Amino acid sequence: MIPENNAVLKRLDVSRETLDRLSTYVDLVARWNPKINLVSRKSLEDIWDRHILDSVQVFRLADKVDHWVDLGSGGGFPGMVCAIMAIETSPETRFTFVESDQRKSAFLRTVSRECGANCKVISKRIEAVEPLNADILSARALADLRQLMSFCDRHLGENGTALFPKGAIWKKELSDAREEWNFEAEPITSLTEPQAVILKIKGVSRG
Repeated sequence: MIPENNAVLKRLDVSRETLDRLSTYVDLVARWNPKINLVSRKSLEDIWDRHILDSVQVFRLADKVDHWVDLGSGGGFPGMVCAIMAIETSPETRFTFVESDQRKSAFLRTVSRECGANCKVISKRIEAVEPLNADILSARALADLRQLMSFCDRHLGENGTALFPKGAIWKKELSDAREEWNFEAEPITSLTEPQAVILKIKGVSRG
């Protein structure tokens, strides 16, 4: 399903091949969603803006890396979108998705196979997975920032970067997290929601 909105297409700014892969992914989300609730029914109607473009902007904030880890991957936002984007621009990047729900893990493996993405899916709880030493760590709508810092402490490599999309209360989350953790954070205004940001985080250590 190709987006009908030309403004969305322009903001995506991807090749025809990448657009075709993203369209395959969107079709799979629509097919699986009634059974396993990957996204809300309302947001499915606006999936290209609410989910695809929102994830593409995360990908474009990252350097080319060896290992990208996406936590609590669910329906694959932003991780699977980033893995699809990387097929053309950085095919050497390995993606690891951590998702404890077996049905959603099966969905992610299906998308990876049909889109040709370089992905591995781990069907365990984040806390139960051995440290992954990620160069990039991403998570969307998973937990508050304080909890995400503990995941960084476990799974982010020494020189790695975390990319966390956050909503309108991101400043409070930042303040709360700093009570327990030391880290550098650069807020980047979201392209899809002016009050939201992507937090680019480095140097995580306990306070």
